[in-house]
Amino acid sequence: MTAQQGGLERAAVAPVATNVSPEERTGKRFLTPGRVLFVLALLALSIIFLLPFAWLVSASLKSRAEVFSSNWIPSEIHWENYVQIWQVAPVLSWLFNSTIVAFLAAATVTISSALTSFAFAYFRFPFRNLLFGVVLATMMLPGAVTLIPTFLIWDNIGKVFPPAGIDTLTPLWAGNMFGSAFYIFLLRQFFMGLPRELFEAAKVDGAGYFRMFRSIAIPLTIPALVVVFIFELKASWTDFLKPLIYLQTAEHFTLPLGLKQLLDTYSLHGGQGDVQYIMAGTVIVTLPMVIIFFLGQRYFVEGIATTGRKG
Repeated sequence: MTAQQGGLERAAVAPVATNVSPEERTGKRFLTPGRVLFVLALLALSIIFLLPFAWLVSASLKSRAEVFSSNWIPSEIHWENYVQIWQVAPVLSWLFNSTIVAFLAAATVTISSALTSFAFAYFRFPFRNLLFGVVLATMMLPGAVTLIPTFLIWDNIGKVFPPAGIDTLTPLWAGNMFGSAFYIFLLRQFFMGLPRELFEAAKVDGAGYFRMFRSIAIPLTIPALVVVFIFELKASWTDFLKPLIYLQTAEHFTLPLGLKQLLDTYSLHGGQGDVQYIMAGTVIVTLPMVIIFFLGQRYFVEGIATTGRKG
């Protein structure tokens, strides 16, 4: 059989595609009714979620008289609200304190939870599942139950080591050095999905356990670690209860506690009524978290989608 005859036979057998669009040829159809409805639903939900923040930004740029007016666009934009907020309150100090607490809390809980979860996922030791169950059981213990004992512990620590006592930033983040049950569970599921053969091969090559954790486990679990870091960063950034309990001096306040002081000072009920300062302060608190989410969005979404299923 010649090459020309073979080509003719293959052409006869192959189906003839006529009037096929590029989208159908590649299996993709972009303008289907379902896709259009899905995009419209996403746009509608996005607008609904963005409306409160848009109103907040609009109110922060209004004058005192029209903060609660129905006009979305201020009659006159008052950029000076964002200048005066730094003058009427030590916002720069609050911002610095919140940044220190949030990043230290996120870093310590990510490292400690990763080490603990890797131990639960890799090592085989007696009563491992029982001990892991005890760790998970701590999540069912309300935080209010341990509030007073924890306060007394930090109060006694402060008597011995004053920089770690009450009215310091240390109690707001140092407890994360012992890990978090939720993050340990989250990372353990991810570590258990990693091929064990990688660690066995590294062990044969002479790598120690910490080297395996640092060189194999960490690079393969970066999305999950970013999820934990962002979760804790947001939780510490917006935490109000711990600063309320442990902090007493205004210079040591974090942004949420500082906003409460602004609310007491400038609210309409018992305050001076300059609510525009409260709105500007709220925008300052919210904006960094929005920026951080967009910077880590790729890792964040990937970590949520693959946690517990990657292997």
